[in-house]
Amino acid sequence: MLVTIEGVLQPPAVAQLRERLQAAHWVDGAVTAGALAGEVKRNRQCAIDSEEAVIAADIVESALRRHPEFITAALPRRMVRPRFNAYGIGEYYGAHVDASIMEDTRGGGPIRTDVSVTLFLSEPEDYAGGELEIETGFGMQQVKLNAGDAVVYPASSLHRVAPVTRGERVASFLWVESLVSSADQRALLYDMDCSIRRLRQTAGNAESVLALSGVYHNLMRMFAAG
Repeated sequence: MLVTIEGVLQPPAVAQLRERLQAAHWVDGAVTAGALAGEVKRNRQCAIDSEEAVIAADIVESALRRHPEFITAALPRRMVRPRFNAYGIGEYYGAHVDASIMEDTRGGGPIRTDVSVTLFLSEPEDYAGGELEIETGFGMQQVKLNAGDAVVYPASSLHRVAPVTRGERVASFLWVESLVSSADQRALLYDMDCSIRRLRQTAGNAESVLALSGVYHNLMRMFAAG
């Protein structure tokens, strides 16, 4: 399931975040990748222990946790602290799958990475190339969103960032341990929740809508227990 989410950050917040990141310390992105991923990773990444990066990460995480569409799509239990990367001309990230277990810089033990999230911080017209390409059951999907918008997809997906040929692509990225570990079950719950919300717009709290809502929550109990 691939879900795009509009307006996680509004333009003024994006501008402030970009300004804060300019003052942060940036390092070679390959340093933070695993052995295999490092061989295909050519970008820059904000040092995760930078004070500016920590503040920026808290802004991103708070915005995501306030967004109902993100909560519905990811069903977050825990999140790895958001990170930031930049791709200039000729930089890219080849095909890879994200690590299944990660340590969060805040401690608390290992986090299972069920869901990957990319929050775009550059407007699409500010750079050429740089599309996030994600392999799905319907083939490869290209994602290039407005600044402040995010995409949520299974961390088990093969994905890549196409080479940038003009400008610079800046984004935040993170991983989520979901209350529901199965991508298929999350997709089912998401589709059902979207249907319930659409029905409420026309039928309000009719008995049938309440009954369907009960089915959703019972499925959530079942899937989350697994």
